[in-house]
Amino acid sequence: MVVSKMNQEAQMRAAINQKLLETGERECLKELPRAKLIECGWKGQLRSHCKEVIKEKGPEHITVDDLVAEITPKGRALVPDSVKKELLRRVRTFLAQHASL
Repeated sequence: MVVSKMNQEAQMRAAINQKLLETGERECLKELPRAKLIECGWKGQLRSHCKEVIKEKGPEHITVDDLVAEITPKGRALVPDSVKKELLRRVRTFLAQHASL
């Protein structure tokens, strides 16, 4: 029963992903937060945080993986609720329009 449900969910995700690709909505959904985050200053805030972390730890003592691990929680926390809500609204609208999936 559990395997069947997991299989159904995987098939549903694949169908949604395929429809997103076919309609071009996937690229739109990727571009929306990118543009909104730049617009609200998120990118600049994260860049500043990266510089602080590198300065604090020393460039010779930090790897890209370490930097990503260090800044990811702050980056997620800095995403404005308005950006999250707009993206969620767009996804819900898309799913409602393609309810036959």
